[in-house]
Parts: sequence; C-alpha cells; structure tokens
Amino acid sequence: MIDARRLRTLRAVADHRTVTAAAAALYLTPSAVSQQLAALEQETGHELLARDGRGVRLTAAGEILVAHADAVLAQLERAEADLAAYAAGAQGQVTVASFATGISLVLAPAITALAASAPGVLLKVLDAEGDASLPMLLDGQADLAVAVEYRGAPRAGDRRLARFPLYAEPFEAVLPLGHRLAGRPGPVAMAELAAEPWIGPYPGNPCHDVVLLACEHAGFTPRLVHSSDDFRAVVALASAGAGVALVPRSALAGVDLGRVAVRAVDSELATRKVFAAVRSGAEQHPLIRPVLRALGEAAEQVAGHS
Repeated sequence: MIDARRLRTLRAVADHRTVTAAAAALYLTPSAVSQQLAALEQETGHELLARDGRGVRLTAAGEILVAHADAVLAQLERAEADLAAYAAGAQGQVTVASFATGISLVLAPAITALAASAPGVLLKVLDAEGDASLPMLLDGQADLAVAVEYRGAPRAGDRRLARFPLYAEPFEAVLPLGHRLAGRPGPVAMAELAAEPWIGPYPGNPCHDVVLLACEHAGFTPRLVHSSDDFRAVVALASAGAGVALVPRSALAGVDLGRVAVRAVDSELATRKVFAAVRSGAEQHPLIRPVLRALGEAAEQVAGHS
C-alpha cells in the first residue's frame, strides 16, 4: 500500500526540483526525504526520479504517480474537513499568507468581521510577496493564500488548489508633474509612454509582470531604469522626474502624491486579479469556510469603492 506521507514528499520534490529544497519546505532532513522516496519507489516498484543537473526530475512513472498524488492529497484534505466539521464547534487558528495591500484591503476587514460572526476563528497573518503566498500554501506553511495572477503561478486548473476570485484592481500611471501628459484629459495611452524611462518592481514581483504585459500589448518593452518593490520609493522617484510608472491603485493610498500626476491608462491589461486559494478539499473545513466568506464580503466592499 502506498503511504500518503510519501506521496506528499514526492509532490514537494516535484515542486522544488531538489531534495534539499523539498526537505526545507517539509521541515525534514534531506536524508529523511531521500529515505521516504526510496521507500516509495520500493512500494511502487518504479523509479520515480532521475538526476537532472544539480537537481532531479520526475520520470514518466513519477509523473503518473504525482497526478494521482494530487487527487489523493485533496481527498485527504476533504476527509480532515469532514472530521473537523463533525467535531464540536469551529474554534482554532487559520494561517493566511498575503501581500501587503491584500492585508489592508480584505484581510484586516475580514478579521474585524470574524470577531463578530465567528469569534472562535483566529487569523494568523503572514506578509508575503505576491508570488510567495501560493508556494507557502502548497508547502503547508499557510492554510489560505491571498494571491495575484502572475507568470509562473500554478494555473487556474491546478487540481492542488481551490480558487475564489476576490477583486480586480487597476494600475494607474504615475507621472512627474511637469510631464507632457500630466495635464491632458482622459486616460493616458500606453503607447505614448514607449520612449520614457520607467520605474518599476523587480522581475519576479507579480506587478512587474502586469507592467510588462500592458507595455507589450501596446507594442513596446519598457526601458526599466530604476527598480524598487516599494511603491513609496517608486512614487518618490517619479516625483523627482526620474521616470514614469504603473502602480496599483490601492498602493497609492497614504503615499505623498503632491509632486506627481496620477492618471488612468487605456490598457485593460494594467490590472491585477486578486484571489483567495486553499488546498483542494480544504474549502469546506469549518475554520476555512467562514474566513473565505469574510474575505468575499470584504472584496465586495473593495469592488464597490473602485
């Protein structure tokens, strides 16, 4: 009989591509991971991993088993949810990983709402970059993630995850006050910013992907001169005339905008889509369910004010 714990280990190695990285994610030693994988190969009678440079890759048999592992692990999550629902009451802690503005816009209001509607549910919030919360969820470091779409993210059809759309947030152009487009009425045409020096997040930040996609759709690749993941710094650089930027609308709240012009842009791609995610099968857990409901209600308020 195949041990489900070993399936989880194989899934982690498939995600992280090295035994060492998988061990760190699972809070195990590399030798313990290697022993579990060896035992799993013995249980199945197949070689599941092959060397690939400094890492490993799944063999054809490994790919087949990982596909089944996703279904098995999701069913185990559902079993845990059913058992928890059977137990008396919903009381406990839910760990949520989210990027900063997601915390401000939906998580903080959700905490307030839960204090009234489900006082037994306590949230532990982990501030994580937009591309980090989903790996944290899949590795078991978080029970729920507030995340954004980005290149390289698990796809919408990934069977390991259950997704729940929250809100879509537009990006706005931040221009120096003296910029030729600063006072022109109507949305700024992205194509008119093609020759400008740009200020933006580092590659790997999901907001960087949004900027690239919006610019590429307008027919150019932005000349990124200055890089920062801190939008206060981005606005400060724009106010000094160092370049132009696209910034999520919520990230501009509380920032000194006295020396910049903030303008809408003509690109529908200049938007980040925010969603909540849990491991498949966990969405009916009695601790998770009220959190998802509170996040959805908070997201409705965000949409109503956008």
